[in-house]
Amino acid sequence: MLPAVVKLCCGISYPHLRSVAGLQRTAVAVIGQEINHLQRWGLIQHHMRAHAGLKCDEAKREDLKPTPSKEDQLFFVQQGQEAMREALSMLEDEEGWKVEVTESDGDVICSKVLPGARKVFRLEAVLEASVDELYDILFVRVEEMHQWNPSIQHIKVLKQIGSETMVTHEVSAETAGNLIGQRDFVSVRHSCKQKSGVYLGGAAIQLESFPPQTGFVRAEDGPTCIIIWPLEEDAGKSRFTWLLNMDVKGWLPRSIVNQALPRAQLDFTRHLRRRLTASATLG
Repeated sequence: MLPAVVKLCCGISYPHLRSVAGLQRTAVAVIGQEINHLQRWGLIQHHMRAHAGLKCDEAKREDLKPTPSKEDQLFFVQQGQEAMREALSMLEDEEGWKVEVTESDGDVICSKVLPGARKVFRLEAVLEASVDELYDILFVRVEEMHQWNPSIQHIKVLKQIGSETMVTHEVSAETAGNLIGQRDFVSVRHSCKQKSGVYLGGAAIQLESFPPQTGFVRAEDGPTCIIIWPLEEDAGKSRFTWLLNMDVKGWLPRSIVNQALPRAQLDFTRHLRRRLTASATLG
């Protein structure tokens, strides 16, 4: 996926995104005959073939949420796949990345200015966990994230589409030092599992049934993605690449936002490492 060791520089190449053969997306795992329906829906497969080549495995998690209508399922799946495609395209474009932060533990954050002067941030790190463990923590158990990340007040799955796509509502916590302030998000999240790696993509989505809440600024994330791939020399460790792309809304100066977002990435990674350490201690 990435080179054998995460490079502490920008303009990094992503051979894992270019070497995956047969960019073809299998049908989304949904209930019953919907699987065949989605397989016949050429537009969905076209989205994945048009990108860099992700052939996804059928996920094993059972549906625990009420299933949306077939029309809604198709819409959410398309939105999730499109968000992932756009986010991966941003990562593949090596032009314009500049180093923002280099940490002593090897974590590196780079930034790029998009048209309109908004910055996106790319974090690269090596984590002491397998791909499957990180997938379980970050996607399967997303509603538990507030238990180990104090920056999050809660995440709730509003809609579940098979095992690979969901719509969530997230509320950030009011914590000391939070430069941006409390925000809420409604997002579509999509996962794509390969034999060795995992891709997690997402973006803001509008739901008539869940309008902006009183007392919160409705921010918008995405397209964004996380890429998790095992280290070649140690499958018990993973290369972790996170593209953060967020419009926090409100009236905050851009300079404040550009300070806060990479800091949030470092904080998240620190809390995730603590979660992984606690899991290892419990055995």
